[in-house]
Amino acid sequence: MTTVGVGMVGHAFMGRAHSQAWRSVGPFFGPPLTPVMTALAGRSAERAGAAAASLGWASVETDWKELLRRDDVQLVDICTPGDGHAEIAVAALDAGKHVLCEKPLANSVAEAEAMAAAADRARERGVRSMVGFNYRRVPAVTLARRLVAEGRIGTVRHIRAQYLQDWLADPEAQFNWRMDRDRAGSGALGDIASHIVDTAQFITGHTLTEVSATLETFVPERPAPGGGTAQVTVDDAALFIGRTDAGALASFEATRAATGRKNALRIEVSGSSGALYFDLESLNELWFHDVAEDAATAGFRRIVVTEPDHPYMGRWWPPGHMLGYEHTFTHQMADLLTAIADGTDPRPSFADGLQIQRVLAAVADSAASRSWVDVEGSD
Repeated sequence: MTTVGVGMVGHAFMGRAHSQAWRSVGPFFGPPLTPVMTALAGRSAERAGAAAASLGWASVETDWKELLRRDDVQLVDICTPGDGHAEIAVAALDAGKHVLCEKPLANSVAEAEAMAAAADRARERGVRSMVGFNYRRVPAVTLARRLVAEGRIGTVRHIRAQYLQDWLADPEAQFNWRMDRDRAGSGALGDIASHIVDTAQFITGHTLTEVSATLETFVPERPAPGGGTAQVTVDDAALFIGRTDAGALASFEATRAATGRKNALRIEVSGSSGALYFDLESLNELWFHDVAEDAATAGFRRIVVTEPDHPYMGRWWPPGHMLGYEHTFTHQMADLLTAIADGTDPRPSFADGLQIQRVLAAVADSAASRSWVDVEGSD
């Protein structure tokens, strides 16, 4: 097989980002499998048709189950709200289709467990699956992981992570599905805290084992699209501390009500002999401190992550020419296609997604009980 037919479910924000990645991965990365944008599935034929024409998909289905019946679709890309992830992913894997599923993996631990079990069954037949935590594939983040693994900052002691957005700071911001627990599972916790948990664990190689948390909904009702108001059933902000399996202390803050902050994902990792700092709003930069440097000039120094030997950068532009948000998805597709061709398991796996889901559940349980909670499966 030299090509892989892709069927994508959903065509809003994430669908557009994934479509851009499927279009660009072949020309820039030359993966061992060439993706073919075969079919786009959406509930409205009119909207899906317009999206397919705009984004480059060859055909349209109004029922995602039709993708599973098509011989020209070998991979299903799930870009729906969280309430659709489990049903689509399990059915696709059982039908022998590779699966890429947007994060968080599911709306509950039970759904994530069912998805991980389906992935295990499918793996025995050579069918692969991956969850889409795209920020792992920011070149600076992957470089940070490499530096930690090489021992450049020594023993990791502290992890500080934030994800700050402001699109719900205005109490008049209109209600949408991301504020509905039945569709989204949770609010800032699942939407953006899942990213910083994954990114922090990816960089350090640690996993969270226990947490102490609080959740807050600042605006309990919002204007409904059709008039009147709608009840907000998710959190606006999540704040928690934790410990990792390797003994590090960690703090996490995720909010969609941080006035003036648009998409500020920030990670700082302090070790016994150095430290690293990353901010997504300056995503081509990584700040690095080595305590062995002369005290007279020591401090954080900026690494512009655009050199050809930096992660992923050799496929793009000359040094100093910056990448953006959309490139992380291209890197994701390149790694997935390579893993499928090589017959290896791509990361993050559905098992990785399940572990994140268990962290989110522990955070929610801790906030409800006002106590420390162990992360399931971390013993």
